[in-house]
Amino acid sequence: MTTLRFTKGHGTGNDFVLLSDPDGALALTPSQRAALADRRFGVGGDGVIRAVRSQSLPVGRALLEHEPDAEWFMDYTNADGSLAEMCGNGIRVFVRYLLEEGLAELAHGQSIAIGTRAGIVDVHRLSTGFAADLGRWRLDGSEPLVRAHGLPVARPGLGIDVGNPHVVVALASDDELDALDLGRAPQLDPRPDAGANVEFVVPADPLVADGVGRIRMRVHERGSGETLSCGTGAAAAALAVRYWAEEGAPSSWQVTVPGGVLGVRMIATEGGEHVTLSGSAELVYSGEITL
Repeated sequence: MTTLRFTKGHGTGNDFVLLSDPDGALALTPSQRAALADRRFGVGGDGVIRAVRSQSLPVGRALLEHEPDAEWFMDYTNADGSLAEMCGNGIRVFVRYLLEEGLAELAHGQSIAIGTRAGIVDVHRLSTGFAADLGRWRLDGSEPLVRAHGLPVARPGLGIDVGNPHVVVALASDDELDALDLGRAPQLDPRPDAGANVEFVVPADPLVADGVGRIRMRVHERGSGETLSCGTGAAAAALAVRYWAEEGAPSSWQVTVPGGVLGVRMIATEGGEHVTLSGSAELVYSGEITL
């Protein structure tokens, strides 16, 4: 048996089990990670995050060749124990955890480079939380039909990659959004080889207020089910609605999810447009569990 010290954290209700393993000594199996995330028999969470020094992992060492300052790697797995590329809410909580554990220092207004399976993510500390630069995004060229329980007719989705895969579906009303049963996974036709997070989105009325776009979203995350929030999903949803709205749509968005509100911004850079995600990051409690 192995006894682990953990911390429970969340970003707008998207919750995680966090572990400190600087030297990469913990050899947790997928089933052990799933056991930690189990809401009845474990700690409970939408995912498990392990804090490992980049130097301790092959994928982290490869990133250090391009970004020597990325001391820490966010080793993230979904609730079912499967590996995931990135988590927009999780990376904010991860940085908060590093600071509280004394593993890193970050003054307000400063940024820290974090290694992920989607590459380097820069996280900026704000007075009210953190903002993560998710990097360049892209349309992945797919428009699968999406079937969901509670949705009478299949709807077209838009495939967007923000470091991990998403399919965004536009709905006509809040009633339609509320009627969805996302406890069961939506069906995609064709189904992406690696699966995808699926976001259902409704625009506010009016869509834009004071120069900020406003949308409401629910999500089913691959490997985790419906979650109260998905950071990269909020970014994908805002990008999709801006794409559909076409010319004149704003570059700043407010995304309301069941767990709160997230901010999304699109920023032009020399290497292509980046998308950033901002929001709160909370640590709830710490404890020990024996696996």
